[in-house]
Amino acid sequence: MDHHLKLPISSNQLLKQLDDWKIIYKHFTHKPLISVNESKLIQEKLFGNNKENGHIKNLYLRDKKKKNILFVAHQDAVIDLKLLAEKMNMGRLSFGSKERLMENLGVLPGAVSPFAMINGVKNNVTIFLDTKLKSYKRIFAHPLENNQTLEIKFDQLEKFFKKIFVTTYWIDL
Repeated sequence: MDHHLKLPISSNQLLKQLDDWKIIYKHFTHKPLISVNESKLIQEKLFGNNKENGHIKNLYLRDKKKKNILFVAHQDAVIDLKLLAEKMNMGRLSFGSKERLMENLGVLPGAVSPFAMINGVKNNVTIFLDTKLKSYKRIFAHPLENNQTLEIKFDQLEKFFKKIFVTTYWIDL
């Protein structure tokens, strides 16, 4: 993590906020993980090999009209941006830049997660999630920094979205 680059909200601030809201999670620390592939190498050792564990990938996207989107799916989901745009009823989608990611979601590449919506909600970022995620008991997501992971049950994640006044949109990939 770039320590001279200050996040708008640090992991510690986020965790304190979750605690204040009585949101239940399990907290893990580990070496910084940049990609899904890197994460996969440690997942079993760190979190166990439970079929009910939903490990995710998070894509920060924009459409032609400059709408900012966070799309969350299972780490193994195959994503076709053209098809995704159709399902979202949007124009052509492309990946947002590192600068815009920081500006709109307040995180660095490799640390994108649903928790970044605590910043995204102030910047009109819309969150879409793949319906298949609902079949997992727990979701694993970085708390704004990629050297930590939170294990959180779905109802607790939904409580978080309610607390930050985020509307979630579910789509079938």
